[in-house]
Amino acid sequence: MRSGFGPVPTRRNLIVGLGAGMAAQALPAAAQSGGPQALIQNALGEGQRFEAGAVTELARALSRRPFAPPPNDLPEPFAGLSYERYVAIRALPTGRIWHGENRGFVVEPLPRGFVFTTGVSLFTVEDGQIRRVVFDKSRFDFGGLAVPPNAPDPGFSGMRLESVAGGQPFEFALIQGATFFRAAARGQNFGIVARGLVLKAAEVRGEEFPIFRAFWIERPVPGTNAIVVNALLDSESVAGAVRMTFRPGEATIVDVETTLFPRVALEHVGIGGMGAAFLFGPNVRRGTEDIRPAVYDASGLSMLNGQGEWLWRPLNNPDTLQTSAFMDDNPRGFGLIQRERDFAHFQDDAQRFERRPSLWIEPIGDWGQGSVQMIEIPSDSEINKNILAYWRPRAAMAAGSEITLSYRQFWSWTPPDRPQLATVWGTRSGRAGSGRRRRFLVEFGGDGLAAPIPDLRATLTASPGTILNHRVWAYPDRKTVRVAFDLDPGNENASEMRLVLQSGAKPLSETWLYRWTP
Repeated sequence: MRSGFGPVPTRRNLIVGLGAGMAAQALPAAAQSGGPQALIQNALGEGQRFEAGAVTELARALSRRPFAPPPNDLPEPFAGLSYERYVAIRALPTGRIWHGENRGFVVEPLPRGFVFTTGVSLFTVEDGQIRRVVFDKSRFDFGGLAVPPNAPDPGFSGMRLESVAGGQPFEFALIQGATFFRAAARGQNFGIVARGLVLKAAEVRGEEFPIFRAFWIERPVPGTNAIVVNALLDSESVAGAVRMTFRPGEATIVDVETTLFPRVALEHVGIGGMGAAFLFGPNVRRGTEDIRPAVYDASGLSMLNGQGEWLWRPLNNPDTLQTSAFMDDNPRGFGLIQRERDFAHFQDDAQRFERRPSLWIEPIGDWGQGSVQMIEIPSDSEINKNILAYWRPRAAMAAGSEITLSYRQFWSWTPPDRPQLATVWGTRSGRAGSGRRRRFLVEFGGDGLAAPIPDLRATLTASPGTILNHRVWAYPDRKTVRVAFDLDPGNENASEMRLVLQSGAKPLSETWLYRWTP
């Protein structure tokens, strides 16, 4: 890990079984005893020097101790706040870190409250010196909440990052809760939620949610348009260090470097995790009487696999929990993508789903074998992030090992990598007469469809199940091709479908994937 603002390493480092004697930098003797907060204060607390790799060494030391749950002793009047009461609490302009220093960024500390009961320590790094961010009631507007002068310090739950460069300020990132964080490009609102780490998602024994215990925010250098946040990650199974370099703009780019120290063998780990809400859309409107035509943060999961094939999987809100795994070797990229940018598609004046960011993950270095895994959870509320996607390495991470993975996030209107082929513009589904048959209509669009195509065909398979009434319509004037078909699943309760447009043996489109369930 580095303390500068340069790009993250271009290769993945995989180091297995490093012992204490191989550590490049040892913690001070005072940091070798006590709980997590004592370790933090003694090693990287107020007045200490911040050196490259310091958070990694702190995570290594923390991993050698049993996990200690953080206290949830939230004092009154901050305990039990409603959402409306909580979001009304904002730091005054003078309460934002680096306000008035013309550094291009300010940071707003977020107090604990509402569901954000877990405290995190906030530090700044200025000229290599660590300074603790102390809660000061005079620097906050509590939005009508009566806070007695002698009220206890509630502590912090996270932070909000704002770009103030060029006289056009915008909030581009929010880091709060577990290891969750959000970002957005200029002109967007928050939607998808990223995760620092995913553990045991959708397992019967229960998911494990790591937390961030502390942040070290490096004072930005004016003119660089970069701000670095270092984080200490902790969980029952693993400790780790996460370094995030944010570069906001028309696309907000975040370089993430994560180093993990498993306390136990980790068999189900998710890297580059992200969650989105998908309530209903043209492909599934089961049981809804909503006046809006669609409600979702993202329309599909896009993948560019190691073989160079582009895949598109529309999202679904199923009746039962569904897990999909797309096996791969050294993926080139994946992400939850919002392709609908027209207000008419959602008709929601408040939420403006067409302004939600797409999140594209670009691995840095060799990620090896594994799978892009997606979990779709039944939901009846648009506030639930019921879609979860992440990279799951095939090999387990051994207890006592050290694993470093790096990747780049693009929070954007359009991902930087996208197919040169035709893409899926829409997926519709409905009943096909009586029985269990379903009718599908998939529309592809792109400049390559602007002229008549010789030997145009749609290669379509279903397993299990039977495809019936397969038809193809080409509209060169609209640069689209529409494929309609019926699926007869028989007595099966799931069917995996695959569709690609071709001219002879040459692919003309990305590959459409879909799982039907009753």
